[in-house]
Amino acid sequence: MLETLSVADAVELAVVERSGFIESRHAGTALVLSSDGEVVRQLGPTDAPILPRSTLKPFQAIACVTAGAELEGEQLAMATASHAGTDRHVTVVREVLQSAGLTEDDLECPPAWPSDSATRDELVRDHGAPARVRMNCSGKHAAMLHACVATGWPTRGYLDREHPLQVHIREVMERLTANKVVATAVDGCGAPVYAMSLEALAHGIHRVGGASERSPFALHRTAGALVRAVRENPWAIDGPGRADTQAIEHLGVFAKGGAEGVMTMVAPDGTTVALKMLDGSPRASTVVAATLLAQAGAIDEKALSELVAVLPLEVEGGGRTVGMIRPGAALA
Repeated sequence: MLETLSVADAVELAVVERSGFIESRHAGTALVLSSDGEVVRQLGPTDAPILPRSTLKPFQAIACVTAGAELEGEQLAMATASHAGTDRHVTVVREVLQSAGLTEDDLECPPAWPSDSATRDELVRDHGAPARVRMNCSGKHAAMLHACVATGWPTRGYLDREHPLQVHIREVMERLTANKVVATAVDGCGAPVYAMSLEALAHGIHRVGGASERSPFALHRTAGALVRAVRENPWAIDGPGRADTQAIEHLGVFAKGGAEGVMTMVAPDGTTVALKMLDGSPRASTVVAATLLAQAGAIDEKALSELVAVLPLEVEGGGRTVGMIRPGAALA
C-alpha cells in the first residue's frame, strides 16, 4: 500500500468557529503555483500520493476530445462537470449521447438522484426514480461514449482500465502532469482514478488552465477550448448556487473540485492552487483555495469577499448565525 499523507504532517487549512469557540479543524496540504508554473507557496508536504477524484475530469475531457469526441460550448463544459442533475444538465447529456447514436442506457455510471434539491423534490413528487443520466458524472461518461463511437472503440466496457479509451486518457493525463501513474483505483462513478502527488495535479491543472487555443499543439488547443467553455458556462460544471459555479461566476477562475476534499483553481492570470483536505470534507476547500489565490495577488479581495458571502460558510445556532467556516492558521 502506498504511503499517503499523515495527520502529523498535515497543516491547519480551515477551522469551524462557533460562538468564538473553535469547534473543528480541517487539516491538509496545499500548493500554489505562479503564472509561470513556479512553486510560490507550499503548505504541508505535497509529494505524497492522493486520489484526485473529480479534479481529474479536465484531463479526461481533453482526452475524449483528442480521441475524436466533437464537443464544444456547454457540451464540452459538461464533459468535465460534477453536475447537480438538473433538467438542464440532463438535456445536454442526452444531446451528447444522441449525437453519437446512443441513449442513457449505454451509460455505465450508477443511477443516482440529482443533488439539486429542487430537482430531486420535483422527481419525488412525480414518482421518479434514480437514473444514470442524473448521476453527477454522467456528462463525463457521455463524452467517453462519444469518443468511443468517434474512434471505433467498443462502447461496452468503456470503464475497464485496459479499454483503449482509458489507456488513452491515462497517456494524456501523464503528458499533462509530466508524471507516471503510481496507482489506479475505482472512482465513485466506476471510472478509473489515478493516484498522483498534489504537485503533479497542480502542475497538470496549471498547464490546462493556462493553455491557449492558438497553441501549435492540439492537446493545448483543446485544453484552452475546455477552459473557455467552462468559464462561459459555469452553470454546467456544477449547478445553481454550488461552489464551483459560484467561484467561476464571482472570480473568473477555472475551478474544479473533487470528492474527499480535493480542490483545484486557476486564476485568469494562470496562478494555480491545488489542495487536499485530509479528513475528506469539501466544506472549506473553495474558500481556502480562493483565499490562497487572493493572498498570491491573483484575484481581487473584493471579489473574494463577494464569493465568501454566497458560499455556505455560516455556522447556525438557534436560527441565527453564530460563527463561520474560515481559513485556518496555515493561511494566516
